[in-house]
Amino acid sequence: MPALNIHFLPKHVDPSELAGSTVIVIDLLRASSTICQALASGATCVVPFLEIDETRRVAETFARGEIVLGGERHGKVIEGFDLGNSPLEYTPEAVGGRRVLFTTTNGTRALHHARLAKRTLIGCAMNRRAIAAAVADASRIDILCAGTDGAITGEDILAAGAIVYALLDPEASADSATMLHYKTDDGARDAAARWQLLLQAARKAGLSAAAQLAEQMRDTPGGRNLLDIGHDADLAACAQLDVLTIVPELNRVTGEIRPA
Repeated sequence: MPALNIHFLPKHVDPSELAGSTVIVIDLLRASSTICQALASGATCVVPFLEIDETRRVAETFARGEIVLGGERHGKVIEGFDLGNSPLEYTPEAVGGRRVLFTTTNGTRALHHARLAKRTLIGCAMNRRAIAAAVADASRIDILCAGTDGAITGEDILAAGAIVYALLDPEASADSATMLHYKTDDGARDAAARWQLLLQAARKAGLSAAAQLAEQMRDTPGGRNLLDIGHDADLAACAQLDVLTIVPELNRVTGEIRPA
């Protein structure tokens, strides 16, 4: 029976424990959503970096027109960078045909934490069904939530729960999904339960699951941070479900994220 584990923060799991696993990294607000959108918009690849200075040094090795500098620190665009960390910025006009050099507060660090994984994929709400299909045959799946500034944040857990539902049964309703196909840990069961409650709340309110997710993110640490800096629109953008078929995968040899 394949194993399905969810880690609410990188510090909750040692990198060595992820060795040999298929890891899905989630930073719903907003790095994983932005990476998916950048590739869907025609970026040739996304290259993640831990530090701003490293990103700038690598940028100097390319002609300026070949690259886009993207990322944030504490939600805000980095001085001298082309784009921030909103998926709404990563349009075909902005990134099509170019390499995106990318550094963020939480998401790129979570990617680094999974450096010993057999495969490292990037998941979010927008590519939920695609990411689930891509890992359906894996013998072990670990979903790694990035968190916000070292703290657990609800939006990553809800996105993880949404992916769990797609893994269990692509057509599962809030009442029919079952864990029988996987050996699950407490994190996976918790995330699935939270997603089930969201689906039930959506039905009661007459909302779509995406609309309910956007609404609930207004009360998560990551969501409140975005509201504080005027990025309200990113909540709805990142809450979209199943609108992308892209499955980003990090190549540890090249350091590039490209469609799997």
